[in-house]
Amino acid sequence: MRLLFLLSLLLSTVCHAQFTVSGIVRNSTNNKTLPFATITLSNGKILAADVDGKFTIENAETGQAVTLSYTGFSPETFTVHKNKRYYTVRLKPHTEVLDEVVINTGNPANAIIREAIRRKPQNNPEQKLNSFRYKTYNRLIVTAQPDSISGKLDSIYVYEKTGRRLEKIDSADFRFKKIVERRHLYQTEKISEYRYVKNTGLKEFVLATRMAGFKQPLYEIIGLKLQSYSVYSKNIDLLENKYEGPLADNAFADYHYKILDTLPIEGRKTYMVYFAPKRKKRKNLSGILYIDSSTYGVAKAVFRIKNVLDITSTHLFEFENKYGLWFPKGKTLKVVKGNNPEDIKILGETIKFDAVDKTDPNREKEASDYIYLLSESVNFEKEFNEPLSIKHKSVIIEIQDEAINRPETYWDTYRPDSLDTRSRNTYAALDSIVTKENIEYKIFLGKKIVNGYVPLGPFDLDLRYLAKYNNYEGFRLGAGGTTNDKFSEKFRVNGYGAYGSKDGEFKYSLGAAVRLGEFSNSWIGGSYTDDVREIASTSFATDKRVFKIYDPRPFNLTTFYNYQTWHAYIETRIIPKTESNWQVTRSRIEPKFNYIFRPGNGSYSIFNLTMATVSMQWNPFSDYMQTPNGKIETEKRFPKFTFQYTQAVSGVLDSDLAFGKFDFRTEYEKKYLNGQKTSFLIQSGLAVGDTPLTHLYSTSPNSLNKDAILQRVTLAGKNSFETMYFNEFFSSRYVIVQAKHALRRFTLIDQIKLSPVFVSRFAWGNMDHKEKHLGIDYNTLEKGYYESGLELNEIFLGFGISAFYRYGPYYLQDFDKNISVKLSFTLNLF
Repeated sequence: MRLLFLLSLLLSTVCHAQFTVSGIVRNSTNNKTLPFATITLSNGKILAADVDGKFTIENAETGQAVTLSYTGFSPETFTVHKNKRYYTVRLKPHTEVLDEVVINTGNPANAIIREAIRRKPQNNPEQKLNSFRYKTYNRLIVTAQPDSISGKLDSIYVYEKTGRRLEKIDSADFRFKKIVERRHLYQTEKISEYRYVKNTGLKEFVLATRMAGFKQPLYEIIGLKLQSYSVYSKNIDLLENKYEGPLADNAFADYHYKILDTLPIEGRKTYMVYFAPKRKKRKNLSGILYIDSSTYGVAKAVFRIKNVLDITSTHLFEFENKYGLWFPKGKTLKVVKGNNPEDIKILGETIKFDAVDKTDPNREKEASDYIYLLSESVNFEKEFNEPLSIKHKSVIIEIQDEAINRPETYWDTYRPDSLDTRSRNTYAALDSIVTKENIEYKIFLGKKIVNGYVPLGPFDLDLRYLAKYNNYEGFRLGAGGTTNDKFSEKFRVNGYGAYGSKDGEFKYSLGAAVRLGEFSNSWIGGSYTDDVREIASTSFATDKRVFKIYDPRPFNLTTFYNYQTWHAYIETRIIPKTESNWQVTRSRIEPKFNYIFRPGNGSYSIFNLTMATVSMQWNPFSDYMQTPNGKIETEKRFPKFTFQYTQAVSGVLDSDLAFGKFDFRTEYEKKYLNGQKTSFLIQSGLAVGDTPLTHLYSTSPNSLNKDAILQRVTLAGKNSFETMYFNEFFSSRYVIVQAKHALRRFTLIDQIKLSPVFVSRFAWGNMDHKEKHLGIDYNTLEKGYYESGLELNEIFLGFGISAFYRYGPYYLQDFDKNISVKLSFTLNLF
């Protein structure tokens, strides 16, 4: 009897085996696809086609009825067959009036959206509620459906005169299918608590996080903004890109709207409104908004963008009767490969794309055609309008110290469902692979090297000091570094030593610092330095450390000054969204060129300076994440601002001069989804008082004073004036404006690729009391300096070339002296 029962159960299981079917919905009269058609299954489940009219039904069953409907078309029903996996459904158009939508004139969808926008204060939880709190479980996987991969062994033959010869067996698809049958390609889980307080904002507290293969997670990945939190915001975030929101106040300038259907969600009637961008060339969203017919709140939202990646973001809500509000229930994000006119390389692997408007039927499918990313979030334990407080509100994500060490019992408490076999195998397999290949250490080492360090136990060797060259010191060889957390998390020692082959002088620095605060990353320290520096150079004390394999400008410099400086400082991030440096220095300055400074109180070829400096980097629009390892800027937003004020005082510690300097810089950058980028830089400085030439402004020239163009070919700087000659201009006040626009990288022929960047620069300056500076001839910039050019970066093996032209009031009579040709090199470690 028991055997009969088991056989019956097995037979029932086989007969009702579930599988995945897909298809497309078309207009029967013109064969055009019908975006976001409604799909109703016989079990009552309602789905929607995508923007291309394509649909996928997972866990379909033989004999299951599927009904497809679209406003203005007669519905059609088909039955799922056991051996058929793809269906083309054609709907016949007819005239239909949408039930219960009473609009006097115009497009009824516009009236619904207009009302939804007007009622945002009553429907947006962040506007209607005083506070809320809930927990979220998120799981992200990179995987593929094994059933979609053929998995056959292909025989590859070479045809010769005598016949064909077996070359090899191609088992790539076979091996790939076997892998994804056992496990996912990548997996991460996270449990968070979201807290919101009106007038304070929303903050995420990460309670637990786990990444397959890593003992310590990559915090930069946790900080990625894959989806928007709110569907009501001005911009919608998808995979670190921003798009105009379909419910933004000015949404009608960007989108068309059309009613597709009326559907019940949680027993409440909703309008299914399709939106699409007005300008097809503009990379905007398309999708569906399910608008409650009573409250005009969003009951569900689907956002779609299709470009290099095909992204679908779905926001789910549930109705809170007590508050008359649709509150977030969960989110899903699915990313698959989209269309691109050419193949691209990501992390060393080439991904093949279909053409933008059509698919090559002859192109052989590869692994990346089957892979997709899926992120699913489920919200629970919700509380509304309860007393809440949020500390450190400038940090939008805070990862608790114990979050990376949660036991399995903790995860089981919060997972909506237990992990399946593939998911469990994923952790075991990737943990083994990462350990075997030592990937975690390689990533750690890569981060260090990008910042210019090589870790040697408790000490980080500083690569900047190993070797340099300039026209004053010649070859500069040295060594230096700093202690790391293995030495101490609260105390550090740093220093370097270097020797110049041409000037025959030894330079060195030694310093130490003590940590005052962990959250604010505050340090107090001091140092002594005996070194040389370029005259009239501008640097901000808060500038992040930048490591370069080479520093091109010093190759061409001859005018330096020696400084012997005692330095005391405090650096901190205690002020929200800022980094600041407060320092006091006492220096002996000796110009290493023919120069005498004659202010009103004497004549100086060597002088002492006592200075106090305050420098602050302010990123008011950026988002930050606090991790156990420190604070990270998770979303860099622009503009950014840097301020610096320096005051030199005379008579203190034998200081000879008194002057003040105010420096300012702002940066703006906009990246486009098509790979292009626009950036602007504005920088200015003002010096008042008895300021020596060593501490004035030269506006970053980068051209040698030689006759022939080829003799002036050197390495290009980052933001340098490539046609301006060294020591040609000096200023006591100046303004620099730079504009760049980078086109998308493309292949010219074979391995030759171009990354064109159009650049224009402008500088204006003036000099007070030019007669005080003796021994060096120079001009000033009252008339305005102009140059424009083209950079072709990374043409071959990281090497590139650029050309600039000088024009305007400081145009030179010899035509070729207005032209500058420079080489460039870009090192990509990853």
